[in-house]
Amino acid sequence: MKVGIDWGGTKIEGIVLDSSTGKELLRKRVDSPKENYVEIINTVFKLITDISSDFTEFTVGIGMPGSLHPKTGLVQVSNTEALEGQDVKKDLESKLGFEVRIANDADCLAVSESIDGAGQNYDSVFAVIMGTGVGAGFTFRKQLVVGPNKLTGEWGQNPIPGPMDDYEKSVQRHCGRIGAIEVFLSGPGLENYYSFVTNQKKPSREIVDNFREGDKNSVQVMDKYFERTARAFSSVVNLLDPDVIVCGGGMSDIEELYEEVPKRIIPYIASNFFNTPILKSKHGSSSGVRGAALLWD
Repeated sequence: MKVGIDWGGTKIEGIVLDSSTGKELLRKRVDSPKENYVEIINTVFKLITDISSDFTEFTVGIGMPGSLHPKTGLVQVSNTEALEGQDVKKDLESKLGFEVRIANDADCLAVSESIDGAGQNYDSVFAVIMGTGVGAGFTFRKQLVVGPNKLTGEWGQNPIPGPMDDYEKSVQRHCGRIGAIEVFLSGPGLENYYSFVTNQKKPSREIVDNFREGDKNSVQVMDKYFERTARAFSSVVNLLDPDVIVCGGGMSDIEELYEEVPKRIIPYIASNFFNTPILKSKHGSSSGVRGAALLWD
């Protein structure tokens, strides 16, 4: 059996897949502790032991925010601050007593969607997560591309392509980076910009709903969100020119993205036309956890 864990900032989800058929046998979701590292590790450990208890032979793959440093193995560039600088692989393996494979959560999305998801008919797939954080993974012919620094796809850490306005120049990621794509395209990023414009706080779903109803402030905020997404995607197109861009994470549920971004991206790419499909992930919120289980393929 193949156990997959999707280790997110707000929830941790586990599944068990039949290794011969790919059929899902079991699924469980728990809330993710946010600040206490020991609590987070214990929660992941308990979830793995709970969902694997009925099986004698299984592998465990984990998708998590950030990546493991190629030299030290410690977590880097994670949007979950409690994980930064921690040896999560060693700590989990010492508690479990067996090896686990860990990859960036967006890498897991890319694996899942390129194998049998929205990207299955394309050679090169750039799969992005836009949720609590923003990241991406890149596959070529269904194989994950991993560079020497373990940073392939960490596009959410890059500065948003310019020219930046005063707001974009002022916003910092928790690591101190100014103008990073993540702080604009994530759910919290949308909420923060709405608060900046209106001096009011609203959840991202309500902002999107109000936009669809024609609320003036929400229309202004979402117009900027679509423009920033187009600018952010333009750097990917100019560098990699992938066959398809697949979107996952909570913000991928904004259906207007798939109409607005292709219309707005051309001024920022090195061409006067744009042919790249931008598609919503086929497996939705299950893509990451399925891709984690498939890390042993």
